[in-house]
Amino acid sequence: MLDKIEFVKPGDIEARSMEIIAGELGETDWKEPEFSVVRRCIHTSADFDYNTNLRFSQEACKKGIRALRAGADIVTDTRMAMSGINKRRLAEYGGQVHCFIDDETVIKEAKERGVTRSAICMERGAAIKKPVIFAIGNAPTALIRLYELVESGAVRPELVIGVPVGFVNVVESKELFMRTSVPWIIAAGRKGGSNIAAAICNALLYYKDEVEF
Repeated sequence: MLDKIEFVKPGDIEARSMEIIAGELGETDWKEPEFSVVRRCIHTSADFDYNTNLRFSQEACKKGIRALRAGADIVTDTRMAMSGINKRRLAEYGGQVHCFIDDETVIKEAKERGVTRSAICMERGAAIKKPVIFAIGNAPTALIRLYELVESGAVRPELVIGVPVGFVNVVESKELFMRTSVPWIIAAGRKGGSNIAAAICNALLYYKDEVEF
């Protein structure tokens, strides 16, 4: 069996993985920078369904990359998503990641109002006084609350990454948000997750600097 093992230097494993993904995808209609996001999601999950279920509003990736390079912050709904985002690269552009899910005031307010902490987290993110990208990988209630905040004019995100995973209101929350006029990247259907939210953020952060928009 060992003769079937492909020897790859540690530093080359990611590049080799991307080659395999591109090879298995074959001919594709994806353009850049969307294709980099698709490949990063497949690389993170080993799930080729992201080749067909990712949806992008017009120039969403380009708008997200511009915002990140201009120093936008990222707000996530989970610690897992927060931990997966390359904070060093983000800091090079002047941004930082926020996750309010464990904040004592968020916990208290959610209990008093009878709503999820994730929904309150979106309200905290909307109060940040600088450009913000929202990356939601777990809670459809966060995406629904963010939709309400956008529709009321309380916040105008630079980009919304809406990839909550699960069964209850997941599909509906994504379809709801795709009606908005803000830039969005959505994983249609039930699939998604905090790792996918982080992967999309990283794909935008890692996108090659020499590209001009």
